[in-house]
Amino acid sequence: MTAASERVETIQVKKDEAGLRVDRWFRVHFPDLSYGYLQKLLRSGQVRVDSKRVQANDRLEAGAQIRVPKVVRTPPPGAPSLKAPLGVSKGDRDLIEKIILFEDEQVLVLNKPFGLAVQGGSGTKKHIDGILAGMADRFGDRPRLVHRLDRDTTGVLLVAKTRDAAGKLGKIFQTRSAAKTYWALVKGVPHPTQGKIEAALVKAAGPDGDRVRKALPGEQDVAMHATTHYSVIDRVGRKASWMSLKPVTGRQHQLRAHMSTIGHPIVGDNKYEGEGVMADSGLEAKLHLHARRLIIPHPTNGNKIDVTAPLPPHMLAAWELLGLDANRFMTDDED
Repeated sequence: MTAASERVETIQVKKDEAGLRVDRWFRVHFPDLSYGYLQKLLRSGQVRVDSKRVQANDRLEAGAQIRVPKVVRTPPPGAPSLKAPLGVSKGDRDLIEKIILFEDEQVLVLNKPFGLAVQGGSGTKKHIDGILAGMADRFGDRPRLVHRLDRDTTGVLLVAKTRDAAGKLGKIFQTRSAAKTYWALVKGVPHPTQGKIEAALVKAAGPDGDRVRKALPGEQDVAMHATTHYSVIDRVGRKASWMSLKPVTGRQHQLRAHMSTIGHPIVGDNKYEGEGVMADSGLEAKLHLHARRLIIPHPTNGNKIDVTAPLPPHMLAAWELLGLDANRFMTDDED
């Protein structure tokens, strides 16, 4: 064996690994290798599949031969590491890794779990923004939030991995070029079953924290224009409806306030009259609102990013309990 060959090993993709993305395969086999450093190895051709250059998001076939340079197992001094820095636990880092739905050099899309705040605030010590800030070694920069989700809302959360991407994605959201679809379980059945809610909102402090309400006459100067398209996907008699909600604007608590305004609050919403709704049905007392899908142009090449997040456990349990089929619609049917 030559000195050159000793610096490289070849690993064959197993049958049960077929379909894995290249970056996911490396994450399984070499968990201490950062995504940014893997990208560097891919760009330089040091990592190849069947002697060909590949990208991080390419899918692997069973039996494929992956060229793995020695630096993957023994990174040189100064190479990015996945070891947790002070203030960020391994558990927090593992959580982020598990909820990644999409990743490339510029963009990160997460499946936000229930109950985890997106940003810090009064009394909030653990939040996604803070965890990501402590993972700059993993991402090559400090990831930046592009939009927000409420603490108890689950689903698709868009994050920029570079300052440039953050600026471009922010402008895309401002121009309303991002298509967002939420799923919700609400009280009763809206009539008509498909329509548009245009109700300006104003902020109003309350005993349970900040909230918004429908603007009253004379409040135009402080009101925020808000528009939501809605449609009923399925229903449970007259008790509840499975809704598709598509916000045109992105106001705080917009979907929650709009559904309450038309008399159909979201199940489990303790700020907007949804607390206790269908409690006798055995549903968990949690907000049943999920950011299901996001379609947005890529900030660098303009290609479409289209990401769908599976329902969280408490909503999936609700769907099963109520006889709703969460797999009824494939992604293309949710447009």
